[in-house]
Amino acid sequence: MKRSHRIAYSAGSLAAALAYQAFGTYVMFFYVDVMKLSTALYGIGFFLYGIWNAVNDPLFGQLSDRTRTRWGRRTPYIALGMIPLALVFYLVWAPPVGAERMTALFAYFLGIVFLFDTLFTLVILNWTALYPEIAPTLEDRAEVAAWREAFSIVGLILGIALPPIIYGAWGWKAMGAMFGTLTALALVAAVWGGRERPEFSLDPPLGLGKALSCTFRNRSFLTAVLANTCIQFTFVVLTATVPFYVKYVLGGGELQTTVMLAAAFVTALPMVYVWAAAAVRRGARWALMASTVVFAATLVPFAFLRSTLAGTVTTALMGIGLAGLIVLVNILLADVTDEDELATGTRREGMYFGVNGFFIRLAISLQALVMAGMLRLGGYDAHLAVQPAGAVLTLRLLMTAVPIAALALAMWCLYLYPLHGKRLAEVKSAVAELHARKAARIASG
Repeated sequence: MKRSHRIAYSAGSLAAALAYQAFGTYVMFFYVDVMKLSTALYGIGFFLYGIWNAVNDPLFGQLSDRTRTRWGRRTPYIALGMIPLALVFYLVWAPPVGAERMTALFAYFLGIVFLFDTLFTLVILNWTALYPEIAPTLEDRAEVAAWREAFSIVGLILGIALPPIIYGAWGWKAMGAMFGTLTALALVAAVWGGRERPEFSLDPPLGLGKALSCTFRNRSFLTAVLANTCIQFTFVVLTATVPFYVKYVLGGGELQTTVMLAAAFVTALPMVYVWAAAAVRRGARWALMASTVVFAATLVPFAFLRSTLAGTVTTALMGIGLAGLIVLVNILLADVTDEDELATGTRREGMYFGVNGFFIRLAISLQALVMAGMLRLGGYDAHLAVQPAGAVLTLRLLMTAVPIAALALAMWCLYLYPLHGKRLAEVKSAVAELHARKAARIASG
């Protein structure tokens, strides 16, 4: 595949990061603090949403693996779903009712997050599942991962740091319209850049029961996906807490929130290439463990910060470890799909990235329950301009103790991850031989 196609494919990461990080960071702030939806109803809504996620990610992954069309297994879902996804993203920020009709607001919130997640999963899961296919070697995967995460960081900067400026000046609907349009345009580039390998469409698909069984019996996958769950939980807790932390702990506004969040990703942008190089030199597992330690260490100061300037410096330091966490996990998952192909004889990226997506959504749902519960216990009140001491302490804990505990659990999972060193080299060699045989079968007709 040409480098231009790989870069265009990687632009899909801009769409994924822009849409979902804006959603994950601001949906609670928008519905709880702006629309005044009760924290109890918000928590219930995200719990129900998590149940739906338990179904749609693995099912859509299995559907993708079993799809056979002249355009490939993944491309049709991306091409047909990108415009509806952009439209529904806009509707998330345009509820037709307010807190004066709490039941109706809750019903709209529940329905729109279900619809958004369904379309997001269908489109982004299939885009993600192309990654191991277009980048077969560690060097290829490190290069594409670096491009993907460079686009992702741009999306994160736009999706996390820019909304306060936009909704502060033009309102939440304008933010939804702008970001929905950018999401669709990035996915157009990704469709053009993605190139599926026809030989993989000849693999006989597994039935749903056997596919799930093989996936959940894969030790490499279980340890990698549990580590990723902890990492993703850390991300969503931090990004969802920052607007509250800046407003109620540091006394800042929308601009300070933007600057603090942007600082982390500006630092992370060049660091993705450093961590990608470290993965090639020392292995993806080692690099991911190192970046986890670095990231956890930079969270400690949030327990003591008193100014937005200090907060900006601290978030800039966070970017060093953050870059490693966002660039390296998918390399591990791609290696897992190679190992699985040797065991099952078929490429099953859809199921693996689907189940991984389920665990990520589980982390998001858990974040909503943890934050809603802790804020409630801490005495948070959306109608107060100054929060009580218990709420301020809760926000400091959500920026430090809670994510650090999750990262410690991620480290334990990575320690148990078996697909590295000699074992990984053996898998790579065997998969290369298998792919050569499959390509020869296509060539011979």
